[in-house]
Amino acid sequence: MLSWHKQLVKTLQEKLGFSNYAIAWISFIKGSIFGLAIYHLLLK
Repeated sequence: MLSWHKQLVKTLQEKLGFSNYAIAWISFIKGSIFGLAIYHLLLK
C-alpha cells in the first residue's frame, strides 16, 4: 500500500505541476485544518 500511495502522489504531482515544497505546504495546511476541526468539535 505504501508503494501505491507513493506512486499516486508522484503521478498527481506531475499532472498538477506541484513541487515537493508545494506538496509539503498543502499537507501542512490540510493537517492544520483537520487538527483545528477536531479541537473545535471534540475538545472545546
